[in-house]
Amino acid sequence: MIRRYGTRLIVATRPGDRRRGWLSLGQQRIPVALGRSGVRADKREGDGATPRGGFRLLRLWWRADRLVRPATLLPVRPITKDDGWCEDPLDRRYNRPIRLSPMSKADRLWRDDRLYDLIIEIDHNTRPRIAGRGSAVFIHVARDGFGPTAGCIAMSAHDLQRLLRRVGPRTRIMIR
Repeated sequence: MIRRYGTRLIVATRPGDRRRGWLSLGQQRIPVALGRSGVRADKREGDGATPRGGFRLLRLWWRADRLVRPATLLPVRPITKDDGWCEDPLDRRYNRPIRLSPMSKADRLWRDDRLYDLIIEIDHNTRPRIAGRGSAVFIHVARDGFGPTAGCIAMSAHDLQRLLRRVGPRTRIMIR
């Protein structure tokens, strides 16, 4: 069942390990991996930190060649081989999706591993978009063993698919 009202997600670090945490949705707690530098209010490009603050969920990106379209109220976009995310603070397209050129250094969304099979785009550093304040902060699939991310929030594919059924455009995520 997909809920049609606003949902509030809360992410908090796990005591004793700033690179791991919990995502709470009501009474449900989902284990998550966080950035290698933990959670920081003064997020900077390349610092490995997950940004502290409140954000909206914008859309789901998914690998249609690997998964059926997930049930969610979020806008959905399939990932293609040409999709990337601009992480260059000097580029006018900074912190936006882009079409990749062959020599691009942007974050590739089409990956051989399964980390980006499901990506929830959040509105970190979008209004206003400030160069160097962090880009490509997503909710995505975790590595085996829940290794730290470059600044995203990651969880098991199973938990992410379950979460997608309960979120929509009115969902807010608070990262503490």
